Amino acid sequence: MKMRTSALLALPVLAGSLLLAGCTVTGPTESFSGLPDEEHITQESEGGDDGLQAFWLEEGDSIAIAISGSSTCPVVGSRIRVVEPKGEGNTVAIDTVPLPDQPCTMDFVPHTSVFWTPSKVTPAEPLTIQVDGREIVLPVK
Repeated sequence: MKMRTSALLALPVLAGSLLLAGCTVTGPTESFSGLPDEEHITQESEGGDDGLQAFWLEEGDSIAIAISGSSTCPVVGSRIRVVEPKGEGNTVAIDTVPLPDQPCTMDFVPHTSVFWTPSKVTPAEPLTIQVDGREIVLPVK
């Protein structure tokens, strides 16, 4: 019984160690058709004609990108990475999942991918987001 208690106590220590070691989630935490709920949006970018929008969510804890395109073949974010850290450009790049080789509908519907905000960028500076050769700037939250 003593060994089981020790193992249970070690789990929070292990989780904390992983966080301190810099392990970060680079994949999306959510992915869905449509735009984020208004109640979660802290700040949003200007929507462009190219169908790309960005949002600070939950006071800057998360970044959401909405990419408009075919509802049957949506463009989905797969990974976020820091290109330039805060103070040096505050820029991230978001990779997307390749589109399937199949017929797609010709509608124009937003699809949102949500990512944790990387620790090396900040919502206190404008954030440049690069997606598929396009850039959008998310204003200070």
